[in-house]
Amino acid sequence: MVEVKLKKGESVDKALRRLKKKLDKEGTMKAIRNHRYFEKPSERRRKKLARARFKR
Repeated sequence: MVEVKLKKGESVDKALRRLKKKLDKEGTMKAIRNHRYFEKPSERRRKKLARARFKR
């Protein structure tokens, strides 16, 4: 569980930005997006290979 405590005199917007950065760093949001719907293992492999080709 990610937790962000407000510092004295800190705005909520700034704390929200820190929270978003922490979530992004941990990969929490990415994991949630990936588990929104079921993906067959063959589709997962195909996407993984496509990402590898793109990076190369």
